[in-house]
Amino acid sequence: MASIPIFNRAGNEVGRYEVDPADFAPRINKQLLHDAVVMYQANQRQGSAKTKARNEVAGSTRKLFRQKGTGRARAGSIRSGIRRGGGHIKHKQPRNWGYRLPRKALQSATRMAIASKIRDDELVLIDELSFAAPKTRDMAAVLKALKLDATSVLVATENYDVNTYKSVRNLAQASVSPVCELNAYAVLKPRRLLITKAALESLRRPTEEPA
Repeated sequence: MASIPIFNRAGNEVGRYEVDPADFAPRINKQLLHDAVVMYQANQRQGSAKTKARNEVAGSTRKLFRQKGTGRARAGSIRSGIRRGGGHIKHKQPRNWGYRLPRKALQSATRMAIASKIRDDELVLIDELSFAAPKTRDMAAVLKALKLDATSVLVATENYDVNTYKSVRNLAQASVSPVCELNAYAVLKPRRLLITKAALESLRRPTEEPA
């Protein structure tokens, strides 16, 4: 059982929250976390790298010189890959790197990632986080009060809030997401996870597992 301090926006401790990492995942499977992270990274690859083969570069198809009697190595097309300006011998073609793990495996990986943040004391709990209007300066002040301004942080809220999203999006090392859109890669990538009390309680409910 872990006792997590609850902070307010000024960085003052206003309570404690008792939580057991086993509420999210009975155990942490590092191999599953690795597979999930690799999958999300692979799905982000554009796969648009392209180089030209010898049949795609400009050049004559005429044989450069006769086959025998010149004393030189035989040569055919000027578009050969061993000649300057020729096509690549092992040319790159656009491809799709994406693939998908089973849905339940990804759900388990997400909960394991949250449990690992709790176990490693990398989860920061705040009582509430809302803004009357988008204010990046106010969000930066909250992170500074919580001593999170010098590290990468993911801000997790219970629901999508446009003012909170717009207040976070311009901060270089911060990202924001509602708990329903969390995944293992998004949780593990930053050094800290800043989450509201309501969001953490919603994650503890087994019926609200993020994909």
